[in-house]
This record gives sequence, C-alpha cells and structure tokens, in this order.
Amino acid sequence: MTAQHSLLVELLTEELPPKALPRLGETFATKIADGLKSRGLAAADAGFRWFASPRRIAILMPAVSAAGEAKQVTEKLMPVTVALDADGKPTPALLKKMEAKGIPADAVADFERRMDGKAEALFHTATVAGARLADVLAAVVQDAVKALPIPKVMRWGDGDATFVRPVHKLVMLHGAEVVPGRVLDLESGRITKGHRFMSRGEIEIASAEAYEPTLLAEGKVVPDFAERRADIERQLLAEAERQGGRLGEYADLLDEVTALVEHPTVYVGEFEAEFLAVPQECLILTMQANQKYFPLFDAAGKLQNRFLIVSNMRVSDPANIVTGNARVVRPRLSDARFFFETDKKQKLDSRLPRLANVVYHNKLGSVLERVERLEALAGRIAVRLGADETASRRAARLAKADLVTEMVGEFPELQGIMGRYYALADGEGEVVADAVQAHYQPRFAGDALPAGNVAAAVALADKLDALVGFFGIGQVPTGDKDPFALRRAALGVLRILIETPLPLDLAELIADSAAGFKPGLLTAEGFQAQLLEFMRERLKNLLRGEAGDKAADAAVVDAVLALAPTRIDLVPAKLAAVEAFRALPESAALAAANKRIVNILKKAEGTPGEPDPALLQEVAEKALFQRVVEIAPLVKSHMAGEGYTEALCALAGLRGEVDAFFESVMVMAEEPLIRQNRLALLAQLAGLMNQVADISRLSA
Repeated sequence: MTAQHSLLVELLTEELPPKALPRLGETFATKIADGLKSRGLAAADAGFRWFASPRRIAILMPAVSAAGEAKQVTEKLMPVTVALDADGKPTPALLKKMEAKGIPADAVADFERRMDGKAEALFHTATVAGARLADVLAAVVQDAVKALPIPKVMRWGDGDATFVRPVHKLVMLHGAEVVPGRVLDLESGRITKGHRFMSRGEIEIASAEAYEPTLLAEGKVVPDFAERRADIERQLLAEAERQGGRLGEYADLLDEVTALVEHPTVYVGEFEAEFLAVPQECLILTMQANQKYFPLFDAAGKLQNRFLIVSNMRVSDPANIVTGNARVVRPRLSDARFFFETDKKQKLDSRLPRLANVVYHNKLGSVLERVERLEALAGRIAVRLGADETASRRAARLAKADLVTEMVGEFPELQGIMGRYYALADGEGEVVADAVQAHYQPRFAGDALPAGNVAAAVALADKLDALVGFFGIGQVPTGDKDPFALRRAALGVLRILIETPLPLDLAELIADSAAGFKPGLLTAEGFQAQLLEFMRERLKNLLRGEAGDKAADAAVVDAVLALAPTRIDLVPAKLAAVEAFRALPESAALAAANKRIVNILKKAEGTPGEPDPALLQEVAEKALFQRVVEIAPLVKSHMAGEGYTEALCALAGLRGEVDAFFESVMVMAEEPLIRQNRLALLAQLAGLMNQVADISRLSA
C-alpha cells in the first residue's frame, strides 16, 4: 500500500430527523468503511469513528491508503478444446475474448492449462493495479448514501440529487489533501459550517485529524453523538442533584435531545405549582413529547414543578431562554388541565354509546361490540380464578371508555392511565380503576404484569379477544408483518399465565373467547388450532430466551412443549423437573430407549392395547412389566400433586429393566400375539415415561 493517512468524509445538511440520526450516522460510516476495505484501501480490521449531529453525518477513518496494492488475478478463459485448434493455435473465439479483455495476442504462450472439473481449460494471470482513492471515493460515498435507511427522500434546488434533507457541503479529506469527487451534485472540498448561531461562519478543515477539534473550537459543535449524549447526561444529573430532584425515566428522551442539539447546555425551568393538580402523567407527557423537557421528581417519584431544558445555546445570562421556555410550556399545561377538567364532567359509563361509532375492524365490528365481548369474557375468566366477577365485568366495561375523552384524543399514549383517573373520579372502586389501567399490560418486553386477579382477567380478555378475532378472520401475522400486534398480545397472555401464575387452560380460554363472537363472524377454518400452535411457538421463543440459547436448554424446552401443554402455568415446573431428570446418570440411557420405543411404535401396525401378563414369555419382559406395574401408581400420585420432578426421578428406577428388555427381547416376534403384546408393553411404558415431557427429545 501507499502512504496512509486519516480519511474524513462529511455531509453538511439541513436538520436531520432526530429519531433516525444515530442510525443514519452509523450506517453512513459503516458503509463507507466497508467500501474502502473491499477495495483494499484499508485493512479488514480497520476501525473508524462516526459522527452525527443535527446538521451533519461524517466518518473519520485512520490508516486509509491513497492506492491499494497491485495484485495478481487469475481467471478462466475457456476450455482448451474451444480455445485452441488441432495445431495448438488460438481459435477465433479465443482471440476475440482476448481482445475484449485487452490481453495482448502474444500472451497465449503464457496461458496456464489445467483441469477445471472434467475438462482442461486455459487460465490467464495478470497483475491488476490497486484501486486509487481519488478514483473510487465518490462512488463509495454515493453507495453509502443509497444504502441509508431513508423511507422518504426529497429534492432541492435545480439539481436531481435526492436525500432525506437538502445537502449543502461535502468534505472529503485524505490527510490534508482534498479528495476530488462529486456526490449529490456537490464537489468535494474542505469547507464546512459550525453551529447556526454560535459559529463564526464557514470553517476550513485543515486535515482529517483536525475535524473534531476544529468544529469544537471554531464551530461550537460537538460532532460525536456518543460524547454529546454523555455530556448532556452529566449535565442533567448534576443539575438535578443541585435542584434536589431526580430525573425518572429519561433514556429515550436523552437520545432524541442529543439529536436536536450541537452544543448542549442544561438550564432549569419552572411552572406554576397549581398545575400539579393535573395527573402527573399528563404533565410529564406534555413536557417530554411536545417540549423535550426533562421533568424533575422528588424522592418518592412525585412530579415537581420544575424541569430541565437542554438548550442548543450557551449564554452568560440564560434568563431569556428560561423564561421563554416557561412561557411556551404554560399553554401546553393549561391545555392538559382543560382536557382533564372537561373530561371529568362526563362519567366514563356515559361515554360508552360513543364507542359504537368507533370502528375496531371492519370485519369485527365497533369498539362497543368489542367491549361487550370483553365484559362477558372477563367475567367468565374471573369465575375460573375465584375472583370478583362483578368487578371484573365492570372494569372490562369501562376499559375502553377513555378512548373518546379529550385527553386521550390529544395523547393516545395515556389510554388506560386516564381511564383509571376518571374511574376514580366517578367513584368506582380502586380494584376496578386499577384494572382499567392495567388491562393493557404487559405492553412491551419487561413491562409489569397486571396486579391481582381482576386486572389479570380483564387483561387476558383484552388480548385473547384480539388474538381470536384476527385469527378467526384470517388476519394472521406473516414474516415481519404484524399490523395488529398479535405477537405482543400472545406474549402478554403467556407471561400473565406463567408469571402470575394463573391456573387456566389456554385451549379453554381460546374456546371461551371464540364463543363470545357473533355466529358466522369467525370463518377461518381451524383457526383455534392455528392460534394454539402460534401461541406454542411464542412460548418456545419466550422460554428459550429466558434460558439462553444453549442447545441443552432448547432440548428441555422442546421436550416439554412436544406434549402441547395447555396449562401454561405448569410449564416452568415441568422444565425444572426435566432439568433435574437430565442430571441423573440414568437419564441418557432412558432417553435413548424412549426414542427407540417411539420409533418402534411409529412403525407398528394398529394401536396396541393393554399388555396381557399371560402372553409374557421372556424373563426380561416379565420383569419390565412387573416394574411398570409397581411404579405406575407412584408416578400417577406424583403427577396428581404436580410433583413432576419426583415423577421423573421415580422413572429413573426403570433403567435396569429397560436395558435388560432391549438386550434380550425381540420386540417384533414372528408370533402376532406375542409381538402385539410386547408392543402394548412398550406403549404402556412410553405413556408412563412421557407424562411430563417427551423424554425422547433429550436423546441426541
């Protein structure tokens, strides 16, 4: 390689979409780095830094060569029988191909003849010059631009270039030298711009390595996204401590704010304490979503009437910034208070008729029709759980009423949360109000589960109604497409059943839900079985995710789920039992024997009945039969008491008789009665062994 220097590429743009900024910056840099590596201009393990601020994305990559090393390339030309005539001279076909590839006519003597498969062929080896950075960089950058995850592009000015936002400058520096090239209708150079207001104007970058310090010193820009984020976080935490407050959950907002500022400075704002009479979730969402402020909380998690502002300006006197932000947020808080007070004037129950005009799905009716299904289903689930049926039905009836309130209309994220506040304001009991809010839970991985059987009944009803309804009309998730969030609903049902836990049968729950739909509405053939299989697949993923992706853990999960259990709450105990069984010295042999038994029974004709002791001939089969008879009541007793570990450990005592049976007994005897009796014995043994899990799945 030639002399190496750092390479800088920067696109200076209008303000980029904040939520997409980190991904845009990292992808842009990664694609450029990959392009340089593939052309031999940088080492395969070369690192790089990516930069992203509201108006720029860039890469700084050390040790990039101006030109790659020359290399020898060997290519097959054509079979010898086609390339050479009987006298060994080149045929017109070979000469034509040589001319097309620019190979001199006198190079024929240097061609290599070697076998290629079953035929001999001619191969040509030539020295190919390495790529030159000046020749390829513009194309590499253009390819990186095309690869960016941009759903919509725009065109600006009179040119044909398109990008997510207008692009104004292109910097391409190799060391101190400008790499010539044209991208997005822009010629490369060394001129960029800094902060919109704090910079001195256009900035000249002397060299690639000078990019970051020059932008910071002259442009007042912190270009590194991670460094800017860390700086903002440090300032936020320090200021919160000075104010005697806490930040609460702030990670997502921190990412977004980092993408909105280039020179962050944190200031403190304040609003009138009277607004704290509004539910704090409303105020928090107003400040975070609309204004990008960081609310402050006391040690108990109660909202204070102060907030932190991440400004894009650092000034000696921030009074104007602070008062300006306070002036802007006040009308927002006033709106929230107005919505809350207005909504409380009408009870949730009285809003239900309006849900008749809200379409849930054109094939599944209105939201009011759905509420009626939820009310009935939640009541039936509550009865099974021994929970308060009346409270469960009442909570389900009110669960969707807040969808037609002013507050939820403005902030859909507050559905359920506002329902709880309004239910309490209406005089509903806390159990009902809590269930109204909690019925959406869990909303995401790791989210809290609904607390109490009433809330669990309503939450299960909500999710099961969605799953059964959409599967019943054939709207099944495919690939990455899941427009109705059915995977999330399925995981929610499974987590509630497992982690609460609740002694409910999943197949019965699905059938119960389906019975609540109007006759003829759910027309998809076999949808209940399809939904059960879908749920089992989600359960498999859930359990494997918790246990890790080790093959052994996967085998245990597969063994338990192979029996298609519908009491999901019992699955963790069965997994633990299989793990304990697998640790026994007898487990491997019994698993292998069980696998052998399963294969034998699959090939057998007909269904074996009960084994007849009178037809037992060999000592080993008599011993096995006797041992099965002795152990069966013990296993049955353990299974009845959900003692799955004890049941499997008891089965370990069969190993000696099972080994002896397979060593000395011919199962497929010529005499039909003897053969059928031995198959019946094996079927009885398999039934005994596979009540907790399919033990054969543990055999490699």
